[in-house]
Amino acid sequence: MGAISRFTIYFLISGFGTGCEAASRFIDGPVEAEVVRVIDGDTVLVEAMPWPDHRISTYVRLRGIDAPELKSRCAAFKSAAKKAQQELVTLMQGQTRVMLTAISGDKYFGRVVADLTLDNGRRPAAVLLDGGLVEPYEGKSKSRKPCPD
Repeated sequence: MGAISRFTIYFLISGFGTGCEAASRFIDGPVEAEVVRVIDGDTVLVEAMPWPDHRISTYVRLRGIDAPELKSRCAAFKSAAKKAQQELVTLMQGQTRVMLTAISGDKYFGRVVADLTLDNGRRPAAVLLDGGLVEPYEGKSKSRKPCPD
């Protein structure tokens, strides 16, 4: 499917609305998922399994954190983004199943926001935050910091 995932379409047809309205509504979960790949320090692509024999590909933004951007023009921010991404890759290694909870629409179509829990009970968002690799994020405007270079 194109830029809008089937999971997002489910949100729309289920009365979850669009834009900010969608972000305020939750599916409690848990929804079992397999991680396909890590996109950056706060986003993963998963194959979610919300119903028996149904698999839905969608991007999941980890709730409560904001990683530096890989496409930043600032070398220091780009380097920090790569470190956050690599740590998330390391955390995901060997994980055959993860659980998504508190799932909601995101401000960008084609992705959802959710809490993600690993098989061992760890939450990657908390690990990244505790390691100082990401900042707390509540879904509002991001902090703008000058490039330290």
